[in-house]
Formats: sequence, C-alpha cells, structure tokens
Amino acid sequence: MQKSYSLATFSFLIVILVAVGQMSQTMYVPSIGYMASEFKVSPASLQAVMAVYLIPYGLSQFFYGPISDRIGRRVVILSGLTLYIAGTILALFAHDYSLFLAGCFVQGLGIGAAGVMCRTIPRDCFSGDELHRTNSIISMCMMFSPLLAPVLGGYLTEAFGWRSSYLFLALFSIAVLIIMTTSMKETLPLEVRRKEPVLKSYRHVLSEHRFQGYLICLVATFAGVAVFEAAAGVLLGGKLKLAATTVSILFILPIPGYLAGAGLSSVIAKRWSEKKSLDVGLVSIVLGAAIVLVPGVMGLTTAPTLIGGAVLYFLGAGILFPAATTGALSPFPQHAGTAGALLGGMQNLGAGLATMVASMIPANSQMPVGLIMFLMALLAVYGLRKVHSIPPSSEMPLAV
Repeated sequence: MQKSYSLATFSFLIVILVAVGQMSQTMYVPSIGYMASEFKVSPASLQAVMAVYLIPYGLSQFFYGPISDRIGRRVVILSGLTLYIAGTILALFAHDYSLFLAGCFVQGLGIGAAGVMCRTIPRDCFSGDELHRTNSIISMCMMFSPLLAPVLGGYLTEAFGWRSSYLFLALFSIAVLIIMTTSMKETLPLEVRRKEPVLKSYRHVLSEHRFQGYLICLVATFAGVAVFEAAAGVLLGGKLKLAATTVSILFILPIPGYLAGAGLSSVIAKRWSEKKSLDVGLVSIVLGAAIVLVPGVMGLTTAPTLIGGAVLYFLGAGILFPAATTGALSPFPQHAGTAGALLGGMQNLGAGLATMVASMIPANSQMPVGLIMFLMALLAVYGLRKVHSIPPSSEMPLAV
C-alpha cells in the first residue's frame, strides 16, 4: 500500500467521494409524488430520472478510467466533482422537466469519476486478500450514504419541499470537493503511468476471460439493484399510496442486507474459498428475485414481499460485489483505471438501460421489477459459470 494514508483515512476519502453519487441516485425517491405533481408528469415516468443519471454515469467511466492511468487519479476526481456540482445546480433551479433531466444527466457525467476511482484507487494500494478485505470494508461504509439518503430526502421534502434535497446535494458535493482538494494525494506514481493507446488498454483487459465472467456477474447484479431502487418508490408511493416518510423507511430496509453481505464476503472467502462466497451470493440473489417475482405474476403488489425479496437480493449483492470486483481487478495492477472503468461503466450503463426498460412497462404490480431482477440473477449465474469453467492454466499472467 502507498503509505501516505492510514486505512481509516483512505476509507473515509473513498466513502465520502462515492457517497456523492450514491446519494444522488436514491435521495429523490421519497419525493417522486411531489416532483410528478410540480412537473405535471406521471409518477411512473420519473423512473427515467435514474436512467438519465445512470447512463452518463456509466459511459463517462470509459473515459475517466484510461485517462486516470495516464494523468493520475487526483485531477480526474477534482474535474468530475466540479462537473457534478454544475449539474446539481442546474437540477436545483430547473422548472421544466426536460431541463431537470438535463441537470441529472450532467450530474451523472461528472460523478462517473467517483464511480471508477472507488474501484481503481484500492487496486493502486492493495492486492490479494488485503484487496478483498478493503473492498468489503469500503462496500459496507459506502452503503451508509444510500441508507441515509432516502430518509434524509423524505424529511427534507416534507419540511422544505423536494428541491431542498438537491440543495443539500450541492452543498455536500462542494464540501467533498474542498476536502479532496486539500487532502487527496495521488496514488498512481509517475513512473507507472500508462502511455499506450486507450483501445490497446481495453483490448488487454477484455481479453482476460475471467474478467469477462466477473463483469457479466457485476453488471447483472447491479442492474437488479438499480431496477428495485427505481421501481420501489413508484410502487410504494404511487401504487400503495404510502406517505413519503413511510416510503423512505421501507426503501432503506434492504440496505442492512447489503451491509451484512459485504461483511460476510471476506469472512466466507477467508474461511472457505473465494468461490464459496460467490456461490452463496448467487443463491441469495436468485431466491430474493423469486420472492419479488411470484406475487407479481399473480398481479399483486405487497410491501412484505417486495421489501423481503429485496433484502435477500441485497444480501447476495453485498457478498458478490467485493468478491467479484477483487477477482476482476487482481490481474491488472498497471491497468487498474481501465479495468475499473469497464467494471463501473458497464455496471451503471447496464443498470441505466434496465431501469429505462422498466420505466416503459406499466407499473400495475411488482411483476416487471421481479421479472427483471430474476433475469439479472440468472445472468449473474451465467457470468460466474463462465469464470469457473476456465481451468487455472488458462489464467492470464499479471499485467506488466
């Protein structure tokens, strides 16, 4: 590890950086009914907000990752945060729905830098079991922001109106920019920065077959999480007509499942094996998605099955994310930015597309969200079968 940071300081900087993007993704959920009324659109159409945010959030990472391998991590982080702040201010003052969506688009475009750096910087500093343990710690810490965001958003909305959530995001991101400017040190030394063409870097990473399998697993699992996050507010607030504070409390109930999964991930891997932790995660997301899907097939929408299934799905996601991220990044110490960009970019692009599809399906029951979550769980199973089907002798040596 680069000795310029203690683990506590390192984790704090990564967590507050990623918290900006995660809070943006979930903070508006309890406000959907109020936003729909002001913008004169249907509550279901506001699922597009997450898609408009996640698609540029994912696509921008394909740019930020390789660039960070060439010019360093710090300048990428500061530039991305500045762009995010501009988008947040635009969304805050927008009185037209199209202009509001444009602000969300710019938000995603900027904070994509945080999405890729949260995967890249740990790889700069750790490897092996230490990298898995660090990814687990960071995963647990990072989930406190989406745990807090909907609750905070719900109370701010009822006390001051939904725009107060975006005012909070603007002030919080400005504070993070100041902290990063004064405290964030460069983790990629000049002597190891890559000068090769971007496409060559991507070809190098994508040619590793295990990376392909881990990538499929991570994209599919995260898409299931995002679809639930996008649809839960609509179903709980729009379909079941629950109050904003009730929606915010129910919305965060699956998050402790993720925290428990992230904590278990490195424990299972250390006590048994990396494969065992991945298998446990897969079983959990498949069962969780099935619990959401079955009542939906019968045309029902119930808070216990919607939230209960999500808790189990999030538990599996918490186990899978650190384990699969560690497995995907380990072979690439000198292409960490490019590999992190592919993981983060494809995860968020896939999630954005999945939520866009979900927003086009009438939300008459929990069937659409359950079906998409179940299909994503099966796709994750396929990805890890691809990883495990490759014999050890086929593994690519570490990048040099």
